[in-house]
Amino acid sequence: MRQYIALIHKEADSDYGVSFPDFPGCVTVGADLDAARGMAEEALAFHVDGLTEDGEALPEPSSLESVMSDPDNRDGVAILVALADGPAKTVRVNITLPEDALREIDAYAEAQGFTRSGFLLKAARGMLAGA
Repeated sequence: MRQYIALIHKEADSDYGVSFPDFPGCVTVGADLDAARGMAEEALAFHVDGLTEDGEALPEPSSLESVMSDPDNRDGVAILVALADGPAKTVRVNITLPEDALREIDAYAEAQGFTRSGFLLKAARGMLAGA
């Protein structure tokens, strides 16, 4: 089982943000530290599923020393996030949305560094967590 370093960031009046130095664009948030850690595991698994589906190789986990030597990472708290040996099974689904809503979703997802699927999954999980 591989473990990747995630950085947790917190700014005033915001949730806890999580990013992965080894996976640019793989980000998530949580209302508290426990939620952020749980979302980090899900975000990493989902991101890796996408890379695997696209036929891309996974990077080797960086060392803590190399991650923290980057000045941009020094304001984050480093945690280890485990990645299961096999990617979680992904399932293709067909949904129907109004065209204008789909354009809005795609524009927002791209601006935030998500794929359409990644954004929809994150939105759905956010709604489920709040239920």
